[in-house]
Amino acid sequence: MLKIEHLRAGYGPLKVLQDISLEIQPGEIVALLGSNGAGKTTLNNTICGIYQPTGGRIEFEGRDITGARTEAIVELGIIQVPEGRKIFPNLTVRENLEMGSYRRAKANRRANLSRVERTFPRLWERSGQLAGTLSGGEQQMLAIGRGLMAEPRLLILDEPSLGLSPLLVEEMFALIRRLHDEGLAIFLVEQNVMQSLEISHRAYVIENGKVALQGLAETLIENPQLKKSYLGF
Repeated sequence: MLKIEHLRAGYGPLKVLQDISLEIQPGEIVALLGSNGAGKTTLNNTICGIYQPTGGRIEFEGRDITGARTEAIVELGIIQVPEGRKIFPNLTVRENLEMGSYRRAKANRRANLSRVERTFPRLWERSGQLAGTLSGGEQQMLAIGRGLMAEPRLLILDEPSLGLSPLLVEEMFALIRRLHDEGLAIFLVEQNVMQSLEISHRAYVIENGKVALQGLAETLIENPQLKKSYLGF
């Protein structure tokens, strides 16, 4: 579904991604793990056309999208739920959701609103409330609901558990598993290593802009290097 080969990107003279190759198959949850500053968000934003690569190739469903505009990538069905949620605080919950279908799936807006209502009933109860007044967990639900409004073929979740209480973290990972069970391919970018591996098919670990480890999630859980670097034992 998504294939990245020898991708390089950065900011001016700063080289963040130095040689990234990975792939995602239809219906998979693939985790991207790494510490702060490893290049995870830069990779997301390069896939989505927010940043331009300086080398390498990105393909989506057999189409070369290297350097394509963000609008064109969204129209193909790659939808990112960004780190920090980035909702519109002065718009209502419903207005935020409707913004999700601005570029893609506008004709199906009503049906997709119903889907979000079923997925997030607690959020839907606040549909007329200003988004900025929601709790952190509710804002994260809203950001994901906004992404679902675009009928993603590949959903990129950037640090969805960041800043959530332990109970809400459990709910978030249960939600990701449920979305996958509905057939959605998910690229999960997280610092929460153990829980990410528990729900993923495969995973990549990046360090200093390069892939340091990769493989089946169930195998990586037992990897001594990963345990020492990210789990503290």
